[in-house]
Amino acid sequence: MFPAGKQVIMVLLLGAVFAALTLLAPAAAFAPFGGSASTHDSITRKALLQKVQEMCQPAAEGDSQDFGQTEPSPEELVQACLGNDVKGDVSGAKFFMALREISVQNGLVDLDFLRSAPHHFHSEAFLEGRGLIMEGMMAIKANIQKENFKAARETLGRILHTLQDFYSHSNWVELGYKEPYISLIRPDLPLENLADVSTATCRDCVSGQCSNQILPNILRDKILTSGYMGIYSSAKPRGKCSHGGSSDYTSTRAPRGGINKDERNPHNAAFHDIAVNLATAASLQLLEDIRSAAGDQDFLRMMGIARSSVLAFVIDTTGSMSDDIEEARSVVYEIIDSKNGTQDEPSEYILVPFNDPDFGPLIRTTDPNKMKSEISK
Repeated sequence: MFPAGKQVIMVLLLGAVFAALTLLAPAAAFAPFGGSASTHDSITRKALLQKVQEMCQPAAEGDSQDFGQTEPSPEELVQACLGNDVKGDVSGAKFFMALREISVQNGLVDLDFLRSAPHHFHSEAFLEGRGLIMEGMMAIKANIQKENFKAARETLGRILHTLQDFYSHSNWVELGYKEPYISLIRPDLPLENLADVSTATCRDCVSGQCSNQILPNILRDKILTSGYMGIYSSAKPRGKCSHGGSSDYTSTRAPRGGINKDERNPHNAAFHDIAVNLATAASLQLLEDIRSAAGDQDFLRMMGIARSSVLAFVIDTTGSMSDDIEEARSVVYEIIDSKNGTQDEPSEYILVPFNDPDFGPLIRTTDPNKMKSEISK
């Protein structure tokens, strides 16, 4: 797993989680929080910020907002997404907390699923790992549709971890590929050329610091493998690669060493850098798939970016007011249509029917067309 960049944590519980994850980092993947320059946290944050910036760049350019060469702050991105003339709260706090929530769930995979090979693509568990990603993507899309954005964020963090680990733990980089393995997020595409359990994949590395342990025939035939990981046992199939590192007992059994690219060390610096770039690009592909399914507005709502204004209507439905009711409906439709698709579009609509002396039921929706339909009843 990749490590994760250091952040100031305002919640003690989160700080404790980060500390635990940092201690566990070398055993499983890119370190989650702290360690080397590129981490699960930094990869995830970079991909999320880049995706949101891509989505909101046209609006920013329309407002003559220039991000320049530096990474925009959460506040700048929120302002770009909502527009300079938006009314209401444009604080980046909710966006920042959404970023942290996703990153924390990403790091927790090393705590909650430390021994699960599929969660880290250890031990050639490619089909099972891809299955976790596919299942998670479906859950995210379903939760966004139900407006359960917290659950969507939590699942997003977890499956991003698994996807990112593929590039650090498999030999995809050693095989010379320069693009992400799109089949990992596409259920209609097969996983091809997977090593079977009886195929030797690595040569012995006594020092544990060899630049490339993959056997020549595996490289030539583009056969996909990954390192075996043993936290409590050194057992692994004959001739198989190990994950490597002091926490991996299999790395002491021939073929010794390991092929993980979690940390940037002298013997694997080039491979580590490529793995980081591929993990970032793959994360962007997954985010784009979710954005395409959910739509821009709901994707941004999942990320804590939404207009804070609410438009409420109280309409008298008393029978004697029938002529006035029709006029009120016409005015309400005009108000809704005038704001629909603009920077001032409300984040929620509320309707309260009033029929003296009773009122209700209260109706809430984020869909302007549904609100118009309710008013027309």
